[in-house]
Amino acid sequence: MTTYGLVGYPLGHSFSRHFFTKKFASEGHDALYLNFEIPSIEMFPDIIKENPCLQGLNVTIPYKQQVMLYLDEISPEAQAIGAVNVVKIDACRKLTGYNSDVIGFVNSIKPLLKPHHKKALILGTGGASKAIHYGLTKKLEIETMFVSRQSREGMITYEDITSSLLKEYEVIVNCTPSGMFPHIDECPALPYEAMNEAHLLYDLVYNPEETLFLKKGAIQGATVKNGLEMLHLQALASWDFWNN
Repeated sequence: MTTYGLVGYPLGHSFSRHFFTKKFASEGHDALYLNFEIPSIEMFPDIIKENPCLQGLNVTIPYKQQVMLYLDEISPEAQAIGAVNVVKIDACRKLTGYNSDVIGFVNSIKPLLKPHHKKALILGTGGASKAIHYGLTKKLEIETMFVSRQSREGMITYEDITSSLLKEYEVIVNCTPSGMFPHIDECPALPYEAMNEAHLLYDLVYNPEETLFLKKGAIQGATVKNGLEMLHLQALASWDFWNN
């Protein structure tokens, strides 16, 4: 049977298996979607070897960058982003990497953007943040600044985010797991009191539906959105990559 799957660790929080299983049933596809929870990326080749019917994979935390070392080809866009979350496996067992996160994110946030949204803060520096950066700068022409917990070249820390800075950076995208279930009482350390209706807060976390990050922004009048639609859109883009 044609098989697809998800590679990551851990995978208890993932929605992909449910999404694709439901899609296969509703559209009449004779296909299977499996979770491949591996504690080390070095086990990735075993997945390919042991599953000859495998035609495509999604890749999630923490392997979106590490998986690139195991691929035969990477699309120019995924190469530029520096992260892969979709792997197509053709009949010759050639592995090609793509990035559908950028597609899902851009199509999800674009309707919310206003003319004054010129600069964005990206919270976090993992694989997903690279797609967000690419989408904002290359697709939406919004200047970005990465925020990290530790001081690093080309980035600022949370301590550097002042009220005056938030007047300049009116889009904030959370690419960290802060606030994800079960840690629903956590949120990025920001001066939320400096936010207002001009701000747009986007959280890649979707469980809970409204994270503390979004809740605090909404109280100040900011426009807020979680990452559920992005997940749906990137999953549909994955399907297109696998079958084109």
